[in-house]
Order: sequence, then structure tokens, then C-alpha cells
Amino acid sequence: MEVNSLQELIQPLKKYFILIISLTILSTLIVGLVSYFYLTPVYQASIKLLVQENTASPNSGEIQKNIQLINTYNVIIKDPAILDIVRNELSIEQITTEALISKINVSGDGNSQVVTITVQDQNQFVARDIANTTATVFQREISNIMNVDNVNLLSKAKATENQAPIKPDKIKFMAIAMVVGLMIGVGLALLLDYLDNTLNSEQEIESLLGIPVIGSISSMEKKEQVKLDKVQQKLQLEGEHSNG
Repeated sequence: MEVNSLQELIQPLKKYFILIISLTILSTLIVGLVSYFYLTPVYQASIKLLVQENTASPNSGEIQKNIQLINTYNVIIKDPAILDIVRNELSIEQITTEALISKINVSGDGNSQVVTITVQDQNQFVARDIANTTATVFQREISNIMNVDNVNLLSKAKATENQAPIKPDKIKFMAIAMVVGLMIGVGLALLLDYLDNTLNSEQEIESLLGIPVIGSISSMEKKEQVKLDKVQQKLQLEGEHSNG
């Protein structure tokens, strides 16, 4: 990029610097206020299950069989056959089964025999209770559903008063708002400069007319103008006295 082109780009940014900074601060402040005071925090609780036969030394065939069963277990855990029991045991009939399904995520850990049940809720203690109850109900009911007994609880979900929510990510939202506000400010500054048809410098006049500027009239401060007016009035009075 040429020096002149770079200067032409920087000039409107300097001219509308206050506008750019104001929009950046305003957008960041608005998103920060919304994130901290209006968005409801969401908490997460997780519990892990180990899919393994209760034998002292399982062979490779049994391990592979358990790994293959995990995909089936992932579906069964979120089935109404399990979650309806969870709703009854927790006395949360006001939450529909569909709503409960949306709160729960079940995932396998690669090719391991571990299944993780993750629950998100606006209350960290509710999320903990749903996760733990879902795991225990599944462990109890899977033997009746599939006639197997290979699910063991590894670690229970926990919750504390000072637990941090996972959503919303306030800092991330504010950082995005700052960048967006800065981009809007820069874009608006360039647009205003593009729509401004006034000539503000000798360089702009030379560029427009294609001829050099021979001279210019400098602007006069108000105080200097008042002094000049007084001098002119004095000279005028002296001239009138001399003529009289």
C-alpha cells in the first residue's frame, strides 16, 4: 500500500477517533450488563459409568463386547423408560420428559469402557441430582431391559454453592462485543468521511484540481479578530478627525 493511500485511510480514523472509541465502549458495556444481569446462568454436573462385567480379569472379548454395548446404552439412558422413573424419583413431574432429555448429554470416552452423563440446568443442585439419579436408575433398570449386569458407577456428580456456571461466558461475549463495536466504529468513520464533500487541506485541493496551491488564507482566532476590529475602528476614527 502506498504512503498516500495509507494516510488517506488513517486520516478519517483520526478525525472520528472519539466516535470509534465511544461505539466500542458502548457495545462492550451493553453486552456486559446483559451478560451479568439479564442472562440466566447455566450449571453443569457430570457422572461417569464403567461398562464392565463384574469379573476379576475380563478377557479381550468381554471388553470389546462392552465397548460395542456403549452405543446402545447411550440411547437407552435418554429413553423415557429411564427418564420417567427419574422424574418420579426426583418429584419433578413439572418437567416434561422431552425437557429432561434436552438437559442430558451422554457420551463415550473414545474406545474406553467409560460413559459420561452430563446434565445442564439453571440450578447446580438440580443438575447434580438429575445426573446421579439418571445413573443409578439406569444401572438398576438395565439388568431388566437387557438382562446384563455390567454397569458400575465410577464417580458421582457434585455441586457447591460457589460453583461457577458454564454459560454464559461473560468475558468471551464482552470481547466479541468490543471487536464488533470497533469494526462498526471504523466502518461508520470511513462512511462519514466518504460522504463528506468538504475540502479540508491543500493536498485535497491539489488532488482534485490537478494544479498546485499558490497561497492560502489562514483561519483567525476570535480573540485576534476582536483585536483587529478595534485597530480598524481606531484607524477609522483617526481618519475622520483628520478629515474634519
